[in-house]
This record gives sequence, C-alpha cells and structure tokens, in this order.
Amino acid sequence: MEDKLDISSAVQGLYDTFPFPPDPLVDEAPPGYNWRWSWPVAYSFCTGKKPLQQNVRILDAGCGTGSSTDYLVHLNPQASVVGIDLSSGALRVAKERCSRSGASRVEFHHLSIYDVGQLEGEFDFINCVGVLHHLPDPIRGIQNLALKLAPGGIMHIFVYAELGRWEIRLMQQAIAILQGKQRGNYKAGVKIGRDIFASLPEDNRLVKYEKERWAFENQRDECFADMYVHPQEIDYNIETLFELIEASGLEFLGFSNREYWDGNRLLGKSPELMEKLTGLDERDRYRLIELLDPQISHYEFFLGRPPLPQIDWSNDEILLTAIPELSPCIQGWPSENIFDGDYKLVNLSREEYEFLQACEASIESQSPQTVGDILANLTVGLEIVRSLQSRLLILLTPGST
Repeated sequence: MEDKLDISSAVQGLYDTFPFPPDPLVDEAPPGYNWRWSWPVAYSFCTGKKPLQQNVRILDAGCGTGSSTDYLVHLNPQASVVGIDLSSGALRVAKERCSRSGASRVEFHHLSIYDVGQLEGEFDFINCVGVLHHLPDPIRGIQNLALKLAPGGIMHIFVYAELGRWEIRLMQQAIAILQGKQRGNYKAGVKIGRDIFASLPEDNRLVKYEKERWAFENQRDECFADMYVHPQEIDYNIETLFELIEASGLEFLGFSNREYWDGNRLLGKSPELMEKLTGLDERDRYRLIELLDPQISHYEFFLGRPPLPQIDWSNDEILLTAIPELSPCIQGWPSENIFDGDYKLVNLSREEYEFLQACEASIESQSPQTVGDILANLTVGLEIVRSLQSRLLILLTPGST
C-alpha cells in the first residue's frame, strides 16, 4: 500500500508541475465535435437510440485541466457535471477554464479515483480518459468507478496500448537511466529527454517515430513530460485489456474508434482470409487486427451497466416509425460538406443532404415527423437512413409500431 501511495504522490507531483492537458483558456465554448462527450450521441452509439432523459449526471473522472469537462458541460446543456482529479494544480486551471467559457453547471473535487465513493449518488455517464493506465492499481480504479455507474449508464474509457507505444517506452527508460536519483525532478527529465532527441542521429528509430507521430504536440513541455517522464504507466494489449474490462463487472459495448477495428481495411483483398477473420471469436479478431497494424497507441471504448436494451434498425417497420434528428456534434451544417463528430470531413450525397434538411425542418416545426413521413416526400431509401444513423450523423428515437 505504501508503494501505491508513493506512486500516487509522484503522479500528483508531475501534474502539479506540468498541468495537463495544456489547452489554451478561451472566453467561449469549445468547438463541439467530439461525439464521445455528448451524452445523446454516445448513448446512441451504445444502444442505437437517443436516450429519453437529458438531465443526467456526468462524472469526469481524472479531469486534469478541464478540457474534457468543458466539453461535457457545453455538449450536454441539461446535465450536471462533476470533475475530479488528483492534482490541485490541474484543478485550478480546470476551474478557470470552465469559468471563462461559461460552463457553469459543474463542480470540482480534489479527489483520487480510489476515493470516488465519497461522491454522493450515481452517474449516468462517466468519462475516464487517459487516467487508469497511470494508476498503480487500475483494476481497483475501474471497479470503484463501476460502483458509481447507474443502471442503464455508460462509461467511456481511454487507456494506452503497448504495441504503438514501444518506442515511447524505450525513451522513458533511457531518460530514467540518465536521471538516476533525480527521477522525481520532472523539469530536469524533460531537459534530458529533449537533449537525447537533439543528440541522436536523424535516422535513429526513436527520432523518426517522434517526428512522425508526436513532435507537433510535444513542442509543449506539458505534453513531452506526460509522454516521456511520467512516473507510472501501464500499457495494454487486447488480452490484458479484456482482463481489465472483465474485472469491472460491466458490459463491453464496443470500441469508439470503430474504423481501426474493421478487418476489411487490412485483409479485404483476400476473401479467404476475410472468411477466416469473421469466423474468429470477438477477442481473437481484435487481437489479430492489432498484430497486423501495430501502430495502435491507445484503446477507447464504452462499458455499460444493464439494462441497456439495444435496438435493431434492420427491421423496416421499426425504422419507419422512428423520429430522426440531426446529431448535435456535426459542424458546418447546412452544407453538403460537413464535419462529423470526429471532426472528419463528410461529403454528403444529394439524397443524404435532402434527408438531413427534412429532419431539421421536422424538429423545428415542433411536430416531429417519422422516418416514414419524411421519406414519403423524398426519393431516398431506407439504406441511406441506416447509413446516416450508423455514422452518428442522425439520432433516432423509436416510435410506436
């Protein structure tokens, strides 16, 4: 227990020295593109349908300097939000950030995830990004969070993956060796790390990897320190990740970066290999994909506490009676060229654009129409509706059949 307390103190010391993330403070709401922080869109991803309640409780577990908290408040205007973090220095920045942006429905607590049970009540939505892998006991951490998740609630988690961080781990160890007994001096560690990169040959593997993937963000000492001189890090692979998930006692609802886990992008040229891939059980399929594309640096995924009934939109009758509306996380609308909830450019077809226009008009009329009502006046097929829903460009509320 003493060692774990020492590690927690060391982690707190890092973030007190280098509050993270170092996003600038602004006097306006952040751009609302990350759908993972939008309760209705995240819930739709997990269940297929828009949630009935919007006045939910949200916990940002390990909020750091409040960038994610700021999004959670602004993307969920009816929700109440709580942010907790181990670093008092990071929390000071978080409070200022939310004060300046007008994020008023939030409260902060200087609290470890291990002590989250001190908070009153349960939460419908828990966000825990970039935290569990820095705990000395991640299983205890995720179990404590699971106890605070309400029935029917969802949790979004982000943890490191070992395959894409192999070079990072080598540099971490090199810096630690050169620091010796001064390892707790994080500013000195950053200087040593930068000196190493400046001294290594240009064709060195660690240098090339840093320049290709991380150099832009690592111009900031806060990012460099978080990556290379962190006192505690546990990296996962699919096998150890699902050990963590199973320990939570929650249901795995899927990876939120779905494109990476599409085996077709890797083996699609071979029907025979694709047949073998689709015949694997889920975990073996995931493991094969990460082995074939070892650039993965993190896992992001949703867990849930039942009951979380899923809806199947492949049934035409059910889909025709649903009420559609635009996702709150698309940017650039109205236009045939919009940004989705991952801030990726989407070039809408004429049919898709017309359907989204009709959805918007329907909701604004205060008399929402069903999918069937809208399609009666358009030359648009149900497959386009399903495509828009699967890409989280629209949300669907089941109707009566």
